[in-house]
Amino acid sequence: MSEDREVTVQIKFGELEQTLKGKPEEVWILINRFFAKTFPAIKILKEITFTTDLEKIVEDLKGIIEISKEGPYILIPKNKLTDKEFLILNLLGMHIGYKLGILDRNYLLREELREMLGKSAKILSTRLGELCRDRLVSKNERDEYRITDFGIRYFQTQVLQKIKTKVS
Repeated sequence: MSEDREVTVQIKFGELEQTLKGKPEEVWILINRFFAKTFPAIKILKEITFTTDLEKIVEDLKGIIEISKEGPYILIPKNKLTDKEFLILNLLGMHIGYKLGILDRNYLLREELREMLGKSAKILSTRLGELCRDRLVSKNERDEYRITDFGIRYFQTQVLQKIKTKVS
């Protein structure tokens, strides 16, 4: 066997990717370093990173919302919801529908939201402004409104139980 053999190892773990080259014992050391540095960082990131559990949200929303290719449909009478709850539910429905491949977009336009809410442009503007200021909803330059990850988390922890209480 030749002493000058070189080993090439490619490691791919999620978004992280690294190619290691060298003598077998050098590469072995580098592999161990890679994992020693990567896993503690991943553990820390998991503790502070919010990831949406789509299956749980869908389960939580049974009886509250249905989603078809036309968009979300709120099953609760509008008069039992606040304007903000109604808007968040519709935007969450768009998000879920998009993630599940039912809808081709994850946003609603200002005019669509106004029609759904059935209130004046001024009231809608005020409510959307509050939701955007609280970072529950984001708006882009084309007046497309989306629920944020923080908005989803807020809905799960602060809004969902209030809605369920109102309808039970």
